[in-house]
Amino acid sequence: MKTMLKITATCTALAATAGLAAAETTLFYGEAGPNRGARAEATNWFAEQVSEKTGGELGFDIQWGGALFKAGAALNSIADGVADAGTIIAVYFPQEMVAYGIADLPINNPDAWVGMRATDELMRSSEAIQQNLAAQNLVYVGTYTTSAVHIGCKDTAIRTADDIDGLKVRGVGAYGKTFADFGANLVSMSIYDAYQGLDTGLIDCSQGYSYAVAALKQQEVMDSYTLMNWGQVGALGIFMNKQMYDSLPPEQQDALMEAGMGMADKLGELITADNEKAIETMKDAGVEVIELPDEERAKLVEKGSTYIDAWVEQATAAGLDGTALLAEYRGLIDKYTAERDDQGYPWTR
Repeated sequence: MKTMLKITATCTALAATAGLAAAETTLFYGEAGPNRGARAEATNWFAEQVSEKTGGELGFDIQWGGALFKAGAALNSIADGVADAGTIIAVYFPQEMVAYGIADLPINNPDAWVGMRATDELMRSSEAIQQNLAAQNLVYVGTYTTSAVHIGCKDTAIRTADDIDGLKVRGVGAYGKTFADFGANLVSMSIYDAYQGLDTGLIDCSQGYSYAVAALKQQEVMDSYTLMNWGQVGALGIFMNKQMYDSLPPEQQDALMEAGMGMADKLGELITADNEKAIETMKDAGVEVIELPDEERAKLVEKGSTYIDAWVEQATAAGLDGTALLAEYRGLIDKYTAERDDQGYPWTR
């Protein structure tokens, strides 16, 4: 009798365990980047938050380093279900991700946390953007940023906008085009090749981000680093296959969105700390760190407005109200700038 009770109890326990296992859902997440650095740490944090908020019923299997798809194939791979979710970088999909591309514009918006918060709220609150993504079988979940765009140089220094004239610059996006408008000779080169480019003289300067300079040890081949305090590249984030998202129960959808919204605070904290450490690393290496004067930055902002206007036209052609979205985005930047000034960053409160 005791034996039968033990068998019955064991079977009951196994059945319960099997039921729990069946209730668990694992989503495949594609990430073209490596499992290191602030963005990777924030991605892992996001996955942990989702698991915690759903009591372990929803989890992620993150495939790093382009194991599921390369950056240039992210949108179609997620939309087609190759992955359930993943990171999309808007610059690779200028037409499909035109709305998200607003976060890449050279607007006077250098603060990583402010930029992410403004971008996140715009992506969540705009019904037009959500419909545009839904038509592509996508759902927005959360956002990243590369943080503020700055520029490092060898054997020269940028102290004014006029100093850009004639320099060989690795520049990308609207920021690179604006450098070209000031007379720079743009050189097509990845940020990963900039070390060699600076070292050999193939380029004089490289557009980049503070934490990336330190991570790639570019301070070894730089003499100066100019803090532009101009804008950032912020159109990269977490998206999900809409069919998979719609198949999840509401409480799991809520957990995904809550964790995605928290990304701005988490990555903001991580990337702000990394950028501060990177500046100190540069100074310790003997790199002159230059703060671009306000009047010189204003010249960059004015010249870059050409590409903001071009985005408005592109968004409008795609069926969106580009003018209204830009006004809303600028208002959100002002909103979160005021919150930061009044209350400080969330992780310091």
